[in-house]
Amino acid sequence: MPRITIGVAGGTGSGKTTVANRILDRVGAEHIAYIPHDAYYRNMSHLSQEERARINFDHPDSLETSLLVEHVKQLRQGTAVEIPVYDFTTHSRTVQTLHVEPAPIILVEGILIFVEPELRAQLDVKLFVDTDADLRFIRRLGRDIDERGRTLESVIQQYLKTVRPMHLEFVEPSKRYADVIIPEGGFNEVAIEMVAARIRGLLGE
Repeated sequence: MPRITIGVAGGTGSGKTTVANRILDRVGAEHIAYIPHDAYYRNMSHLSQEERARINFDHPDSLETSLLVEHVKQLRQGTAVEIPVYDFTTHSRTVQTLHVEPAPIILVEGILIFVEPELRAQLDVKLFVDTDADLRFIRRLGRDIDERGRTLESVIQQYLKTVRPMHLEFVEPSKRYADVIIPEGGFNEVAIEMVAARIRGLLGE
C-alpha cells in the first residue's frame, strides 16, 4: 500500500501541534501514524543537571534525526516502530517507548523537520505554520511553565539565548521548502480544511 508522509513545521509556539491535531480530527486518527520530532531529543541522562541546562536544545544537533528518518522509512514499508518517550523536565529519555503502527498517512511534526535534507526527502507534503513571534513566545512561556516545570526567568533566558537565534538561523529559512504555508496555525479554518480535504482525496485514491 502506498503511504503519504506529511511534515508540519514552524517555530516554537506557532501552533504546529494544534494543526496536526486538527488534521487528525478531520481525517480520522485511525488513518494516521503520528510522529513528533520532539520525541527524538538525545538522551542527556549521563550529564549533570548543570550540564544539561547549558545544552542548546534548539539546534538540529540536539535531536537524533537519523533515528526519526529510519522510523519513517520503516513505517512507509509497513513496519511498526517504537519511538522514544522524552522527559522534558529532566532532559532525558525514559525507559518507555511508544508503539506506532503503520498507517496510510504518516504525519511528522517538529520545529526543525525541514532543516535536514535526509528527512525532508521523506516528506511528500510539507506544511509550515507561520505565526507572529510575540504570540509564539507567549504560548511557549505558558507551556514551559505549566507543562515542563520551568520558571519564568529560565524560559526568558532560554528564549533570548538559543530559541530566538536558532529560529532565525534554522527554522525561518526552512520555510522556503514548504509546499503550503498556514498563517495563524490551528485558527486558520480555511487552510486546515483545504489540507484535510487534500489528504482525504489522497486516501480515496
